[in-house]
Amino acid sequence: MFTIKNMKMAAATFIGAAAIGTGAMADLGHGASPNIGQTGSIAHIDREIRVEMGEMFFDPRSFDLEVGETIKFIIQNKGRAVHEFAIGTLEMQKDHEGEMRQMQKQGMMTINRLRHDKMRAAGMMHTDPNSRLLEPGETAELIWTFSGDAEGLMIACNVPGHRQAGMKASINFIGQHS
Repeated sequence: MFTIKNMKMAAATFIGAAAIGTGAMADLGHGASPNIGQTGSIAHIDREIRVEMGEMFFDPRSFDLEVGETIKFIIQNKGRAVHEFAIGTLEMQKDHEGEMRQMQKQGMMTINRLRHDKMRAAGMMHTDPNSRLLEPGETAELIWTFSGDAEGLMIACNVPGHRQAGMKASINFIGQHS
């Protein structure tokens, strides 16, 4: 449940985490990344999943998927804060959170607003194919083919402090897509 107290706690975590953040913006889980799949083709969507996110939640909280399946996620930020929908392993999520801290530290985002002008000027537009960063009220789509062999995939919000406060969802592979 959203309360002013929860928002203040998230803000304190967000600002406190920004004070210690370093690193450069790159793809989510940059470097030698595990194979988590790839951007899917709009011509080969197997199904559509609507996702709502808000103060420290994703709905649904768990996704049953098949290896090889192409999903069109329609993601809506119903909260009052900026939130992210990012597909990756826990290690990738942790790496990306450092990049998000840097964005906050450099004034590219506040608790409830993205500063696209500052993001553009710094070359940090947050255009990772496996994530969407949304202001309150925004909706975005992400088409993803889960063809990788990485284990432990999850969906998380990497705005500093949000994943730690429970803003994550599990991905469960229930078979191979035919």
